[in-house]
Amino acid sequence: MLAHLSDRWKAKPVRTDEPAPSSSPDTEKAFFDDVAASKPKLIDEKVKLHGRIIDDFNLALIDKVSREELARQVRRFVADYVLAERLALNEKELEAFTEEVLDEMVGLGPIEPLLKDPTVSDILINTHRSVYVERYGKLEPTAVRFKDEAHLLRIVGKIVAGVGRRIDESSPTVDARLPDGSRVNVAVRPVAVDGPLVSIRKFSKKPFSMDKLVDINALRPAMADVLKAAVSGRVSMIVSGGTGSGKTTMLNALSSFISPQERLITIEDAAELQLQQPHVGRLETRPPNVEGRGEIRQRELVKNALRMRPDRIIIGEVRGEEAFDMLQAMNTGHEGSMTTIHANNPRDAVRRLEQMVGMAGLPMTIGAIRSQIASAIQMIVQLQRLSDGKRRVTSIAEITGMEGDVVQLHEIFRFVREGVDANGGIIGSFRATGVRPKLLQELKTLGVDIPASVFDPANPL
Repeated sequence: MLAHLSDRWKAKPVRTDEPAPSSSPDTEKAFFDDVAASKPKLIDEKVKLHGRIIDDFNLALIDKVSREELARQVRRFVADYVLAERLALNEKELEAFTEEVLDEMVGLGPIEPLLKDPTVSDILINTHRSVYVERYGKLEPTAVRFKDEAHLLRIVGKIVAGVGRRIDESSPTVDARLPDGSRVNVAVRPVAVDGPLVSIRKFSKKPFSMDKLVDINALRPAMADVLKAAVSGRVSMIVSGGTGSGKTTMLNALSSFISPQERLITIEDAAELQLQQPHVGRLETRPPNVEGRGEIRQRELVKNALRMRPDRIIIGEVRGEEAFDMLQAMNTGHEGSMTTIHANNPRDAVRRLEQMVGMAGLPMTIGAIRSQIASAIQMIVQLQRLSDGKRRVTSIAEITGMEGDVVQLHEIFRFVREGVDANGGIIGSFRATGVRPKLLQELKTLGVDIPASVFDPANPL
């Protein structure tokens, strides 16, 4: 059976649809100098070699052989490839290169090098023919390809099986996660008309701290100090923004200010929060099984979390009727709880919460719903991914109560756009609005004192 992994072990000629590389020593030296200086280029070279391997190997048998036997045959294939291409690799470099190729084969195929590239934040697979990545906030095409749709579906099956989920015609969409915590969404036929669509939001090996967010100018130090004080003072808050605006990153950064003496319960569709506290319990939703039974939604998990003696409940994203139970928790001794929500600005976040609470189907007037929101949530942090690809905290607002049937919302800080530079980058500045938050007095009683000068619009942030 092993002999059928590949039917051609001899050195293979260069494919006619690709330009043949020059074999002169000077050209080879320049190539390897470029590789050493540019990791993305090195990854593209590995992807190119992997593309040749998937043409020659029997993919159906790869999972059925031992890693040792597969390694032996891949090592031979790579040695033939290096000889045919006249690549200047010594024995140590050849062994390392072989191991990298092997990792790609037994991992997630041609996208494995993209997963290892720290400059890539998103991987977007548009059928087996096209793969895009996001680097530094900008989308760009890659040379990655899959042999055919069956090859891509095999990789998808490996991903979803790892978290006990399934995807087929009867259940053509799924949310999953990779072993490192990266978030994955998959859609297959019939909802994906042209073939499987896979979106991977990569899990950061080193979570962004608030100091790092300040360093990259996502917000200013004074704004970070206010947020730190609010979290330490058990202020319940919502992180609002669009897709890819950095909501989860901000939630992780905010959670670092929670006391290690508190017990936290997290609730997510796909576990990806990176909390650093020692006392964390993680809950994850479950989709229905083949018979359509066994589904566990976020609302059930929020209710269950209340029985687990949490000091704070952190919901990865609130999107439905669980909003009512979350507000109830915040109003009944779980101050300092946090969540994220999809919205374009703080006022829209409040409106979306109203709609979600209404989805619970309870006989509540709009005034009663707004009263629940105003008493439960004290701060909204708004994020946005700007047109230049950079993420910014565009607003920090405080909910101060009700005036009639209207939730009172006061903006404390905002990001003001001022123009565009020659490279298309957004020029702007962070400014205080002059509003002093009502929660300052409450924080002062807890020993957290913020200078009034922070909120003076005349002072630069």
